[in-house]
Amino acid sequence: MKNNQMYLTNNHFETPKSLELNVFDHQLFRKNAEIVISKLEKYLADSSIRGLALTNPHVLLQAAKDLMTEEHEGIASLDEEKLEAIIDLYIKTGIQVYSPGYMGRQFSGVIPLAGVIDLISSIVNQPSSFYEAGQLPNVVEHIMSNEFNRFIGWERERFAMVTTSGGSLATLTALLAARNDKFPRIWSEGISALERQSRPAIAVGDAHYSVCRAAGILGIGEDQIVRLPLNREKQICIQKVRATLEAAEERGLKVFCLVGSAGTTSVGAFDPIDELAVIAEEKNIWLHIDGAHGASLLVSDKLRHKLKGIEKADSFCWDAHKMMFVPAMCTLLFYKNKEKSYGAFRQEASYVFEKKPNIYTEFDSAEKNFECTKRPLIMNLWVLWALYGKAVFATKIEYLCQLTEHAYQILKDEPDFETLHQPEANIFCFRYLPSNLCERKFPHFQVEIRNRIREGGKFFISKVDIDGVEALRVVFMNHQIETEHFRMLLLEIRKIGQELLNESNKTQVYGFFTKITTEP
Repeated sequence: MKNNQMYLTNNHFETPKSLELNVFDHQLFRKNAEIVISKLEKYLADSSIRGLALTNPHVLLQAAKDLMTEEHEGIASLDEEKLEAIIDLYIKTGIQVYSPGYMGRQFSGVIPLAGVIDLISSIVNQPSSFYEAGQLPNVVEHIMSNEFNRFIGWERERFAMVTTSGGSLATLTALLAARNDKFPRIWSEGISALERQSRPAIAVGDAHYSVCRAAGILGIGEDQIVRLPLNREKQICIQKVRATLEAAEERGLKVFCLVGSAGTTSVGAFDPIDELAVIAEEKNIWLHIDGAHGASLLVSDKLRHKLKGIEKADSFCWDAHKMMFVPAMCTLLFYKNKEKSYGAFRQEASYVFEKKPNIYTEFDSAEKNFECTKRPLIMNLWVLWALYGKAVFATKIEYLCQLTEHAYQILKDEPDFETLHQPEANIFCFRYLPSNLCERKFPHFQVEIRNRIREGGKFFISKVDIDGVEALRVVFMNHQIETEHFRMLLLEIRKIGQELLNESNKTQVYGFFTKITTEP
C-alpha cells in the first residue's frame, strides 16, 4: 500500500509510521525551527536602508512553482535547501518593516517575542471563541480588558471587550450592535421591518473605507452615509455636526450611529470625541470610535489626552497589530455597556452554545464576535504586557510621534516642500513642489515620485489624496528610523523629482518637433 494510506491490522486502523516521521515528528520540527530562526535572526540583525523589492508577479509565480515538490503519490522527503529558499523568497519579497527605509504603511515590525508566542499559538492550535477550547486566551482577554480600562475609566463590571480579526471586522460588529440596538426588529425581520419614512443612516467624518463596506453589508447602502464636514486639520468640524444631522433627518434619514476617528488613515487626525459624545447622547445616536491606529496612544501618559472623552463612546476598536507592535491580526473591540455587546448577533446553536450558563461560559466570547474559530489573538499582546509592562509600548509610541513632529518642523523650513497638516501622531503628508514644476502639465507628479521611490528599493513610502490633491505620505512605525533617514528620503525625493521633470521636458520637446515635421 501507499505510505500515506491507513491500513488494517488486527481489526484496527493504524496510521503508517512514515506519516509521523515525515511531517509530524518532533525532532524534525526542531530542525525546521532552527533553520527558520537562523534566517530570521539574520533578518532582524539587518539594519540596512531598504524599501520594497517589487518583483514581477509572473516571475515570482514561476519561482514559487519551481520550489514545489514533483512527488505526487507518496510523501516527499523534506528538502532543506528548498525550505531555505522558500524562507529567503518570503523575506525578500515582503515589505522590510524593520528597515529605516520603511515609512509607508500602518503595520509594524513586531517585538520578536510576540512572534515566538505566535508560533506557540500556531502549534498548540487552540481556537479561542470558547473557554473549553482556549482556556488561557479567554482568561487573558478578561485580564487585558481590565488592564486597558485603567486608561479608559469605565465601571469595572459594566463594560466588555472582545478580540476580532482586524479593525474592519470590529467596526462591522460594532455597527451591527448599534443597528440592532436602535432598530431591534431588523435582526429577525430584515429591512422590511422598517417604516418607509425611516431609513437607517451612518454619519462619518474622514472614515476608513471599511465603514462604507459595512454600510453595504448591513443593507444600509452607501447613499445613506452622512458625510460630516471636516475642519482644516481634517477632523470632524464640531460646529457643523448638528446642522448636518438635522439636514439628514429632513431628508428622511435616521442616523443611528456616528463614527468618529482616533487617528484617521489618511492623515492621522483625531476627532473631538468629547464633544461628539455630547451631540450623540443628545440625539440618541450610538457613538463608535475607530481607534484602529490611534487608540494605542491610551497607554502613553503624554499622549492619552488626544482621546479625551473615549469613556463616553458606546464602542471603539483598537488594532494592537499597528501601534502595539504585535503580529496581525489582533484587534480589541470595546463596549461601554456589557449587555449591548451581545446585541450584534443572536443565534442558538446547540453544538457550541450552552443553554445553562456556568463558570466556564462566563469567559466565552463567541456570542459577541462573528468568528466561531478564532485565533488566540490576545496571547501575543498579553505576554509582552505581562513580561515588559506598558512602558515598552509607550516609549516607542512617544518616540515615533516626536520623530513625526520633527519631520514636520524640518519641512516647514524647506521652500521646495509643502506641508499639508500638522501631524497629531505618526502619519505625515506633504508635497514636493520645486520652482521648475508646472503642476498643470504634470498633475500626477507626486504619485510618480512615490512610484519611482518604490521601484528604487531604498525607501518605501505611500501616497494619498487630500481634498482631491495628490500627496506623499510617510508613516513612522520603526523606532530605528532617525531624523537623518528622513533627510535622506528628502534627498531621494528631490533627485527623483528632478529626473522626472527632465524626462517630461525632453518628451515635450521631442513631441513638439515631431508635430512640426509631420505637419503638411
